[in-house]
Amino acid sequence: AAKLANAHDFIVALPDGYGSEIGEYGGRLSSGQKERIAIARAFLRKPDFILMDESTANLDSESEYLLQDSLKHLSEHAGVILIVHRLSTIMNTDRILVLENGKITGDGSHETLYQANAYYRNLIQHQELNKK
Repeated sequence: AAKLANAHDFIVALPDGYGSEIGEYGGRLSSGQKERIAIARAFLRKPDFILMDESTANLDSESEYLLQDSLKHLSEHAGVILIVHRLSTIMNTDRILVLENGKITGDGSHETLYQANAYYRNLIQHQELNKK
């Protein structure tokens, strides 16, 4: 589970590896490491689906990539629902639902929505401008 969640390498690097105490609320782990531990636990529980709310909000780009890769593996075994503001997190997902003023105004892949949904397209363009 830890390997599928991209957590194994940092776990074995801890002083006592898998036997390490990480402190209350994972105080000795980064945000990305905490998220990957949560995904490893989800693999062990074998849920039908998992809901992740803003799971990449506080991650650097490398941690975000590792988390996305972990979620890709998890989605092979369970439904994954992501709630995000950072749209780069979902561009490669199978299906995106766009919420506008509390209503679903778009449903499809990134490519489909980018072409057909002005609100989604504006969100993407706005985030791309803010990266520069």
